Formats: sequence, C-alpha cells, structure tokens
Amino acid sequence: MNVLEMTNIKKSFGDNNVLKGISFHVDSGEVVSIIGTSGGGKSTLLRCATLLETVDDGIISYMGENVTYKDGNGKLCYAKDLNRFKKVFGLVFQSFNLFPHFSVLKNVMDAPVTVLNRNKAEVKEECLELLEKMGLSDKVDAYPCELSGGQQQRVSIVRALAMKPDILFFDEPTSALDPELTGEVLKVIKQLAEEKMTMVIVTHEMAFARAVSDRVVFIDKGMIAEQGTPEEVFGNTRNERTKQFLQNYGK
Repeated sequence: MNVLEMTNIKKSFGDNNVLKGISFHVDSGEVVSIIGTSGGGKSTLLRCATLLETVDDGIISYMGENVTYKDGNGKLCYAKDLNRFKKVFGLVFQSFNLFPHFSVLKNVMDAPVTVLNRNKAEVKEECLELLEKMGLSDKVDAYPCELSGGQQQRVSIVRALAMKPDILFFDEPTSALDPELTGEVLKVIKQLAEEKMTMVIVTHEMAFARAVSDRVVFIDKGMIAEQGTPEEVFGNTRNERTKQFLQNYGK
C-alpha cells in the first residue's frame, strides 16, 4: 500500500520554479532516499509533503486519502482537517528543534500527551523504552544544552517516533553534525530501516543512501532526473547528470 503518493507537484517562490512536476510514491516499509544538488528542490519537496509549504499544483495523498484535490472549477484545494493527516507522519529536522526549557523526557512526551491526548503514564513508559533503545536512558533528565549534537538528534528521532507515525521524514539529519556524531545518528536510522519503518530521507550521505535505501530518487533542477534501486542509481547510472553529480561526490 502507498503510504504517500505525490503526483505532478509544482511549487514556485516568486519567479523561482523550485518543483516542476514531481511524482513519486512511498510504499509501506520502504526506505526512500532523496539525493541531489543544493537548491535542486529536495527540502522543498519534503516541506510540501509534510504540509509546511503549500503546493501550487499537484495531488498529495496519505494512506489513499487526498490531502489536496481539484474542485469543480479545477482550483487546487487542501482538505479541511489537515491535523488528521499530520498524525500520519513524523519529521526530523537538521537543526533538532528541541524545546530548550524541557528535559529530554518532557521533549519526547509532550506531543503524544498534548496533541494525541494519550495517557501520561502509558506515554512515559513508551518514551523511556524508546530512549533506552537509542542509548539515551542516562539523559532522561538532561536538557538539550547538556547534550552533544548527535544526542540531540537522537532525541528528536525519539520525539518523532513517540507519535507512532506511519511514515518518518528526515531532512538532512546529519548536516549539522561532525563525522563521528553523524555515524551514531546514521546507525539509529539504519536500525529503523531494519525494523521496516517507512522512511523518506533527504541526505548528502551517498554511502549511507546506497546501504540503507530500497529506492533512491535523484532530483535535479526541480525534476526527478533518475530513480531506482541503489544498484541502479549508483552502480548502473543511466542519466548523465546523475553520473556527474555522483562523480563530484567521489562515488
């Protein structure tokens, strides 16, 4: 089943056409990595998928239900109850976005309790288990400023998982980290992939994308230039632009 489907997505900022008719889907249990040049549209696509940006045209659907649709006059509309769709996905930012005045435990418990109105004791038990799984059980009472960047990013992953999303989005999850801390975050994402968590990962870590993905999508100048299995995209590249991009990364 398609957890996410995006069809002919277009998005401009003024005269800058950032997305020029992108279509792709993500199946349940699939890991899709989105790679491409800076300014090519990767993060904008993610922001449109997670409803942080509105699209100019195109259909977005989650779990077979349309988030956007065309009315009788052909005008693009968004579904009224967007909060219902927002519960389907989690989003991990490159800049962590943790609440500085909340402890680690409160950071990860806050949304399930306040947004989903779930039982606090039950949520606490689940969050403590997730923090332990991520190697953070000794940081439960710490504040974000007391954590390394890698630890903060792992907390933000736990925070997203605590909402029990059907799909998890990562926007350059390691771009703010040094190589050692990058490794510890990628290990966590790889573990989630092995557990068949449905994920979309915008990344510049080519070796990681090749190792962990079911499918790789290469975006160039607002369009999908190439997509396929890691073997097809990295090992049997057909598109000249993709070849050039990968050569620049030394892959």
